[in-house]
Amino acid sequence: MMLTILGPTASGKTLLAAHLASRFNGEVISADSRQVYRDMTIGTGKDYADYIVNGTRVPYHLIDIVEPGTEYNIFRYQQDFSTIYKELLRQGKRPILCGGSGMYLEVVLKGYRLPVASDDPAFLSNLEGKTEDELTDLLKSVKTLHNITDVEDRERMIKALLIEHQSRNSYSSFAPVPSVIFGISWPRGLLRHRITQRLEQRMQGGLIEETAQLLTRGITPERLMKYGLEYKFTTLFLNGKISKEQLFSGLNTAIHQFAKRQMTWFRRMERQGFKIHWIDGRLPLNDKMALATDIVKNME
Repeated sequence: MMLTILGPTASGKTLLAAHLASRFNGEVISADSRQVYRDMTIGTGKDYADYIVNGTRVPYHLIDIVEPGTEYNIFRYQQDFSTIYKELLRQGKRPILCGGSGMYLEVVLKGYRLPVASDDPAFLSNLEGKTEDELTDLLKSVKTLHNITDVEDRERMIKALLIEHQSRNSYSSFAPVPSVIFGISWPRGLLRHRITQRLEQRMQGGLIEETAQLLTRGITPERLMKYGLEYKFTTLFLNGKISKEQLFSGLNTAIHQFAKRQMTWFRRMERQGFKIHWIDGRLPLNDKMALATDIVKNME
């Protein structure tokens, strides 16, 4: 059976997942919506060193698979996950799903049926001739807009309209994947400290320089700021919109708020029937491993 390791940002998910993969002859499948992008390392928190266990690199998947600026979504993720999951089972390996992106976790654990979008030249040609206001009105007429991101750029609106147009009779088929789910929890104050400490390390480790390099490669500020809080605030700093002090303080606060929203999502998953075995983040790694190992063995 698959194992899933979830938790808020800075909780130590990757380290535990890698060690469990090493113990259970497994490989890690990332469930992170941003780590799919190459060359976005510091801002997305790719802790490559955590995958080294006893001098050996634990194999991981769905990290560094697409170029920055490429559209990647939960439909593509579901397809990519399915391919890797089946191959690992064929090889006799145990899949270890690890991440904090709630939608990416649920698209696997719940087995979402997602509308399949393919090119429809006539439909797309009709949309290209419309203004953004007209596209917004069209989108409002076919779906409920839950937030402003649905209409914040033309490309996103056209994609959404194409999906709605074709979703009436075209859906992906994906069954829920059974899994033992572990969550890493921390007292709020300690998690806030870990987040702040990690942000300091990332600032010192080249977050600003990494963001500047992405901008020089031609990724627009508007698009880059959609790739997460780190790139949003750092891009604002590089464009002279905020000071370096505001960059750190604003980003620090925003990540704290994001971690709180992640925990809210995980609690909602529990209310919907998912059993999450919570492990105290303060425990030594060996104790976490012992707890998780006992639970896995008792369930098999």
